[in-house]
Amino acid sequence: MGFAERLSEIRKKKGISQEVLANKLGTKGPAIGRYERGAAKPTIEVASKIARILGVSLDYLVGNSDLELNSEMIKRIQKVAELPEKDQKMIYTFLDSFIDKANIKNILT
Repeated sequence: MGFAERLSEIRKKKGISQEVLANKLGTKGPAIGRYERGAAKPTIEVASKIARILGVSLDYLVGNSDLELNSEMIKRIQKVAELPEKDQKMIYTFLDSFIDKANIKNILT
């Protein structure tokens, strides 16, 4: 799925109209429609701003990743990245343990 489809899907999922998105972006509704139809492509700066407005990563929006990182996940990742390396390793160890536990639970149910 490319930028046009992702933009339309995420915008609708968030309950934001083309006009509201356009206003937040500083443009007009028809521009969003052209992006969603694939008739026009935004600049990297505009695409980045759209991603911020919609609360997703730019990589997800443009189709470089299928992992939809929302703004809360991104904030958490950034906070972990700011910690000393030994604290990061500890957090990753705990996180890995919780993920393993959840996977085992899902297999057994």
